[in-house]
Amino acid sequence: MASSFSNYFKILSSILFFIIFFTSHSFSSSNYSLSNIVINSTSEFINHTAISEFRILNRRILSKCPDPNPYLSITTASNSSLSDESFVTVHVSGVLVPSKGDWVGMISPSYSDTSSCPFNALQYQQTGDFSELPLLCHYPVKAQYLSKDPGYLNCKKKECKKHVKGSCEVRTCSASLSFHVVNFRTDIEFVLFAGGFATPCILKRSNNNLTFTNPKQPLYGHLSSIDSTATSMRVTWVSGDKAPQQLQYGHGKSQTSQVSTFTQKDMCSSILKSPAKDFGWHDPGFIHTAVMTGLNPSTTNSYTYGSDSNGWSEKITFKTPPAGGTDEVRFLAYGDMGKAPRDPSAEHYIQPGSLSVVKAMVDEASSGNVDSVFHIGDISYATGFLVEWDYFLHLITPIASRVSYMTAIGNHERDYIGTGSVYATPDSGGECGVPYETYFQMPTQAKDKPWYSIEQGSVHFTVISTEHDWSQNSEQYEWMKNDMASVDRTRTPWLIFTGHRPMYSSVTGGILQNVDDDFVKAVEPLLLANKVDLALFGHVHNYERTCAVYRKECKALPTKDASGIDTYDNTNYSAPVHAVIGMAGFSLDQFPSQADEWSLVRKAEFGYVRVHATRNSLTIEYVNANTRKLEDNFQITKS
Repeated sequence: MASSFSNYFKILSSILFFIIFFTSHSFSSSNYSLSNIVINSTSEFINHTAISEFRILNRRILSKCPDPNPYLSITTASNSSLSDESFVTVHVSGVLVPSKGDWVGMISPSYSDTSSCPFNALQYQQTGDFSELPLLCHYPVKAQYLSKDPGYLNCKKKECKKHVKGSCEVRTCSASLSFHVVNFRTDIEFVLFAGGFATPCILKRSNNNLTFTNPKQPLYGHLSSIDSTATSMRVTWVSGDKAPQQLQYGHGKSQTSQVSTFTQKDMCSSILKSPAKDFGWHDPGFIHTAVMTGLNPSTTNSYTYGSDSNGWSEKITFKTPPAGGTDEVRFLAYGDMGKAPRDPSAEHYIQPGSLSVVKAMVDEASSGNVDSVFHIGDISYATGFLVEWDYFLHLITPIASRVSYMTAIGNHERDYIGTGSVYATPDSGGECGVPYETYFQMPTQAKDKPWYSIEQGSVHFTVISTEHDWSQNSEQYEWMKNDMASVDRTRTPWLIFTGHRPMYSSVTGGILQNVDDDFVKAVEPLLLANKVDLALFGHVHNYERTCAVYRKECKALPTKDASGIDTYDNTNYSAPVHAVIGMAGFSLDQFPSQADEWSLVRKAEFGYVRVHATRNSLTIEYVNANTRKLEDNFQITKS
């Protein structure tokens, strides 16, 4: 099954390679080396990256603008030192004729050569440039058109640059833009371009580079559980320093961090070089992790991490989850969140709902009624543009630093051609799971085997990878079969199964279907045989709830309780209830007008699910992140 996908995408990649090669050589005398056939093609973007002018910026051949304007200037309001988070104002002045195509790119590191790349041109095949070098060695972190300043195009901000006999002979226009910057350790340069994203040329570079005050500052700490006892918790953070640091917690306890990182050599690639291997690379710094031990379940504690030489984090209050086998647990769950800019910038991949979802969850967690979070695949959507991991980690820190943040791997973390993923797509942008497993160390058996189980309260969670071999008799298949069969239902009466790609969805998808029938055929019988109560999936960017379903047939329907809430009675078990919960950030998928009878509720609003499990009931509520109202709620009960 997997080999057929692999062969298909290898053929597709080869076709694209030759199209790009011959068209680029044939059109090398044009403004940019790619023919319009390739520029306008969406083939290589299928299911793995955003399609936008900005996304293919590196396809463009760059030149210096034929602009003799002596008045042009680009400056920043900040001094040369940046805090760990700031909004940098960029001021452009001296513009003689404002254009819609004028834009500013934020480049990091600043030594990236914006006129020609110093490395071999053949390293840049995935940009599509063979006859000439691409725009930048490093992809712009973000960019904004000067028209984002509403007064720019009509020149509301005027300045006289030349006076003749007391009257102004030369007037110029200006604009100001604000860029949100987080500490990703490398310095920054702002570059002014003309020609839009399609035919860019350099007008001016900022004179001063901005550096972070402390590029070694320990940042972005987040928690995860290492077992079901809830007496130990892992803290993972990022720093620019490879020397071990300290995790201090409780009353005088301390642990020394284990330090790891990954390099460009660890990234995957193919005939067409991947972004992670190529222009999307950004140094990740060093990832530190240490485990707090001797904790008590369901208890509030505090910790800080860092060192005297590099600085310390703030003192963070956190809550341990309930131990497995206890009476109840409250958790939040969702998939496909990613991140979005906090400024008007274009970025290579934007998930517009992520900011509102995180804000709603942080507000909810501040009430003390959240024990843990489960993020079921498609984590950051960095997809080979490594600096975006820093932005994502910054985004989730307010909640992930305070409760256990558990994850499952998705296609945008793992999949790449020829690397052993079930689906031979370039969805990870060449990351192949390496950054994901470094930043989010789950209680798995080994590297690149990202499946695990854990118990919290009255729930046993079986967390699988839909991106690794799940076929019958595979290692993961045998693991999940044994794991679910071993659950003691007197200890944890509820069994929740989670993975990224769903078994049921009314949205079919593109060339690669959202539901893989081979996956369903192989794994769905295990869910029924082991009496899985609830199956949670992402991948499809909406919310959908089923009846108690098996092989596309409703085995039981919910009834309304006294409050009008849909209730599934699992006292006499019939089949699992499935819920797709991929509505946490990525642009939403709308539903078709018709749906199969197994589909009971379909909604497309940004949000997450809130689950409360006791020994006798599972209550699931779908929260709209913008309104904070419930879009759906149901319960599963046992007597």
